[in-house]
Amino acid sequence: MELDKNSRKKWRGIEIVGLALVIISFITLLVSPESISGLFDSITKQVFPIVVDVFLLSEVGVAIIISVIVGRILERLGFTDALIRIFIPIMKIFKINPSVIIPSVYNVLGDINAAGAISGPVLKKARATKAEQKIAIATMIQSPQSFATLVLGIVALTKFGISALPLVLISVFLPIVLVPIILSKTVYRDTKAVELEELPRFTPETKLLDTIFSSAKEGAYLLFLVIIPAVAAVFTIIGILDFFGIWTVIQSGMTTVLQWLSIEPVTGIVSVLASPTLAMAQLNEMSNIAPALVVGGFVLANSGLPLSVLFGQIPVTWKENSDINEKEALLAGLLGTAIKFVSCLIIGLLLTPLII
Repeated sequence: MELDKNSRKKWRGIEIVGLALVIISFITLLVSPESISGLFDSITKQVFPIVVDVFLLSEVGVAIIISVIVGRILERLGFTDALIRIFIPIMKIFKINPSVIIPSVYNVLGDINAAGAISGPVLKKARATKAEQKIAIATMIQSPQSFATLVLGIVALTKFGISALPLVLISVFLPIVLVPIILSKTVYRDTKAVELEELPRFTPETKLLDTIFSSAKEGAYLLFLVIIPAVAAVFTIIGILDFFGIWTVIQSGMTTVLQWLSIEPVTGIVSVLASPTLAMAQLNEMSNIAPALVVGGFVLANSGLPLSVLFGQIPVTWKENSDINEKEALLAGLLGTAIKFVSCLIIGLLLTPLII
């Protein structure tokens, strides 16, 4: 007991940080009290539009709930089992559990959060290793998280005279097979081939009406208790950085990096920070843009962005529905994003001359 008392008397590093914050807060209240209200105002201006305008008052929030309903209905109608049968011959060659492609397909058809909620349990049931579950996340990032993003992007490509079919095949569908193969031979090597007979059936036997209503409740839970809190947390950090004048510098740097990566910078920033679907809608309204930048913008938008998804929603969703923790899910998502940026550069520079 005496040892505990002596230990408690010692200052820990975090307590020194806390003391510094207390002193700074008191000084701020005396010298410039409006600064504290300004900080909260900066945070509110960042959080309010994305939470209220995007997720509560626009179609995005409803689309998330609907995507869970659609995904669960597809699962109930044998969609997952069909996918497994299709991809087993391909993945067996490279000794990878075929369930790694499930999140990507559900992502294209619905929403990245629904993909995690539906596919995480599938991966566990298929006995996918933790490495394979990380491969699944990195691969999922290569796919558009909204079918509307893909459609609007195709319209934009057509407007700029760019052939959409080869670009869609190379940038959206090829990575579903190629990325698991690359990652299984490099970063995540703990993979194993499975026979169809070793896998359980993934089609639930719940009644169709029960599936519809339970999935609607699941979608609402996902929206209000996972996605919105995660988004609010990420944009709170952005609001703090904006208050101290750091965020402007970061945005300027992002513009430079996006141009260097052959990505249209205005829509690229929208894809990274807000909504890839909105980015493709904006691209449709632009003109006089270099084709390579249009292609790069299209490839980037058809991904698992924005950042709030990577830093908030993916870690939370996959922690609850898979065998990996938040850090592992985040690192896998960041690796997938890095692959996506490299794809933008390669496809924008090399493929563009062949499809215009």
